[in-house]
Amino acid sequence: MTEAIRLLAGRYEVGELIGRGGMAEVHGGYDARLGRDVAVKILRSELARDSTFLLRFRREAKAAASLNHPSIVAVFDSGEDVMHEAGGAEMPVPFIVMEYVRGRTLREILHEDGPVEPMRATRIMAQVLQALNYSHQHGIIHRDIKPANVMLDSADRAKVMDFGIARAIADTAATMTNTSIVVGTAQYLSPEQAQGRDIDARSDLYSAGCLLYELVTGRPPFVGDSPVAIAYQHVGEPPQPPSVHNSEVPANLDVVILHALNKDPDRRYQSGDEFAADLESVLRREPTIAAAAAVDAGELAPAPLPEKVSAPVAPATTSITTRRADHDKSQRNRALPWVVGVLAALAVTLGLWLGRDHLGGDPAPVAVPYVIGQPEANANQQITDAGLMPVSQPVANAAAPGTVVEQDPREGERPPNSTIQLRVSTGPGQVVVPNLRNFQQDTAIQKLSDLGLEVQGIDQVDSYEVAQGSVVATEPKAEENVAAGSAVTLKISNGQTVVPEVVGMSEAKAQEALSKVGLRYRREDVTSTRSVGSVIAQSYQAKTRVPVGTEVVLDVVRSRPQTQTVTRTETVTPTAPAPPATPTDPDSPSPTPTSTDDPPADGGGQQ
Repeated sequence: MTEAIRLLAGRYEVGELIGRGGMAEVHGGYDARLGRDVAVKILRSELARDSTFLLRFRREAKAAASLNHPSIVAVFDSGEDVMHEAGGAEMPVPFIVMEYVRGRTLREILHEDGPVEPMRATRIMAQVLQALNYSHQHGIIHRDIKPANVMLDSADRAKVMDFGIARAIADTAATMTNTSIVVGTAQYLSPEQAQGRDIDARSDLYSAGCLLYELVTGRPPFVGDSPVAIAYQHVGEPPQPPSVHNSEVPANLDVVILHALNKDPDRRYQSGDEFAADLESVLRREPTIAAAAAVDAGELAPAPLPEKVSAPVAPATTSITTRRADHDKSQRNRALPWVVGVLAALAVTLGLWLGRDHLGGDPAPVAVPYVIGQPEANANQQITDAGLMPVSQPVANAAAPGTVVEQDPREGERPPNSTIQLRVSTGPGQVVVPNLRNFQQDTAIQKLSDLGLEVQGIDQVDSYEVAQGSVVATEPKAEENVAAGSAVTLKISNGQTVVPEVVGMSEAKAQEALSKVGLRYRREDVTSTRSVGSVIAQSYQAKTRVPVGTEVVLDVVRSRPQTQTVTRTETVTPTAPAPPATPTDPDSPSPTPTSTDDPPADGGGQQ
């Protein structure tokens, strides 16, 4: 016997189980309406009983659906299924429908392949940080950045998963806070998370630093026997440089990772863009923000150095026991951070010397020239003449090729040799029109603007599937490739639908026809000579436009009219005898049918 396919929201077929976590199960799925593969995450039933969590889940699922970035797994839809408990009570079980990504998580890659080559890891994390920067700009903190929440496809394109959901819950493995509210995984908790303090976007950047540390070394920066032990180290122990565990990690990447792992949020990276820019500098072998911060602060690593470094300092007596292999090397590891720190400082000094005329104490800041709209060569010359370093990034744009269309920062003052990011037009490139169906009008316009597309017009259209004020479709259609700067027309639902003709249908077929266009119905039983069960009248004429959800009253025949039965009986009705045709004398002979000249007996005459 074939097992019935589980269908969610009337369109999502739930397929085989492809993943299981502490909070949910993930199934392969199929969107029958749009004809595409999807992933369906269904909340575990025991968590669905928590009303507080349900509220958080619904709020965060909605927020996650608003994110549209190439390095974020897209959330297409969310809703609730209904399951019945043993006692028969109904219980809502939320689900989220997501983009189906074919690839492996970074957790799977680390387990199967081991540490990632440092430059490859740097490129991967630059994508992750761009996704985080985008989400932070939209007010969403991930809170659970870890290898299991980043997927990589065959082209090394990173996709960050579970945006917003982590605010409500995370994996059951190694999770904690001081208020018993699950907000992250212990190996990747920021110090402020571990202490239960308020967090902001910089907490995600600390977690990203932990992730990059593990990618290049094969292990997180802190390990321990319990989540509490690991959290303690995040708060009070300095991490060892990644190069201690992998000698292939270059010194400038050491400095960047350790800067991201600073215990003080004010002294680590302040934005995903800033962190990503340093990773790009590592790839280009250029000076980094982290290196400059280490020199300016007199630090060789994010953890504060002791005032005198005449001899290695033993770890605090409250340090947490780590792996047995580390214990065997404990004496040597006490000295290694200082040795590596000195080597890193030498690399920093050399990098800064190559980019500056000289090293001074605190050189005076220089003004940032405004170069938007200028040819790239002229912009580079002005920035270089000001004592700053231009870094160009090509972007598709309607401006002439080679023109600077954006710079960061745009104005103000920066220390000498600071990096100025330039976006240089390559001309109108190709942009994929996003799928904006069900997005509110204002949100859709912003998403198109972010991609360099313009809204040419807004058409109000009838739709029984899309809420009033939301996008039904676009022209050009979603997923089409268009030139950057192209115009797009939005088709916005006016919340109206058209009443179909249902007179003459059976009640069941009439109900189906009305439901298909978003209308409700109410039956009025009537008596008629027409077929029982048929609709003989409807309260709105066919082709009338009405708001979605309008109730249409149907007159449905429930019985035929009663007819009176008459029983006929034979009765004798008295009748008068017919008069004779002509009075006759009984003694007279019968008239003969012959003509005569005499007048007839009744006195009539011949005419």
